Amino acid sequence: MISKKGYALPGNTEDNYPMTLQARYVHTNLIAHDWHALANFYQRVFGCVPVLPERDLSGPIMEAGTGVPGVHLRGMHLRLPGYGDTGPTLEIFNYNLMEDRPTTAVNRPGFGHIAFAVDDVPAARETVLTAGGRAVGEVVTVQIASGAQVTWCYVTDPEGNVIELQAWSK
Repeated sequence: MISKKGYALPGNTEDNYPMTLQARYVHTNLIAHDWHALANFYQRVFGCVPVLPERDLSGPIMEAGTGVPGVHLRGMHLRLPGYGDTGPTLEIFNYNLMEDRPTTAVNRPGFGHIAFAVDDVPAARETVLTAGGRAVGEVVTVQIASGAQVTWCYVTDPEGNVIELQAWSK
């Protein structure tokens, strides 16, 4: 079934589907082995700005919230470029207890990547690679149905998180 807004509603109708939440996007979280180094990468390469204070969180409330016994988180928020002082952030944390990371893949279910608009995709790609990231694919240009073109590529940050670099033209 499809809602009036065009969303697929598995087994629900508009009459029994919960109301859309009044929501505002706040942040995306990255878990890092070295949160200082990863935060520095995003500041140097993309111009993200620290939002103080740094976080140092532990204790029973954090254990209850994360479901991780003995948890201790450290990290910070970085204001993403282009949105001013109240825009969304990139939250970079480190857990004292870390799970193994699967191999980076752009086609794994779940969150796939974060994207940054840039003026020059090949130059931005080179900047990311020089700063310790790595290439995932090649730079490509695709024309969409509206006639606009997007030039884009995937790279990773130094810890293997996928980043899309994109530039649009008409």
